[in-house]
Amino acid sequence: MRPTIVWPILAALAAALLLAPTVAAKDGRDIRVAGTCSASTTSKLKLSPEDAGIEVEFEVDQNRNGVPWRVTLRRNGALVASATARTRGPSGSFELRRVVSGSGTIVAVATRASGERCTARAAI
Repeated sequence: MRPTIVWPILAALAAALLLAPTVAAKDGRDIRVAGTCSASTTSKLKLSPEDAGIEVEFEVDQNRNGVPWRVTLRRNGALVASATARTRGPSGSFELRRVVSGSGTIVAVATRASGERCTARAAI
């Protein structure tokens, strides 16, 4: 292949890997994915199989204490949890944990009053 053809193909493959929205595990192990945030904040989502469904852990780390965030969790598009969380010390982060019934795709979204937004998605 010519070099001018190889680079676009490699770039497309890299983009597909980076933008893959879901990760699925059928073997009972935890699923961990990095979320995306519109500013320098970071987020991550962890799904763990539970007898009653899926334990969902969504963490947002802003490195600033006392900042309120509005958080929603959806399973297969249906709202399963909604809460307000506030970042706390020592790391300026918060974690929202819920057990949701069934399986499927979980989408966690956290939004600040400033408009900053973090989103993470995974499937189990």
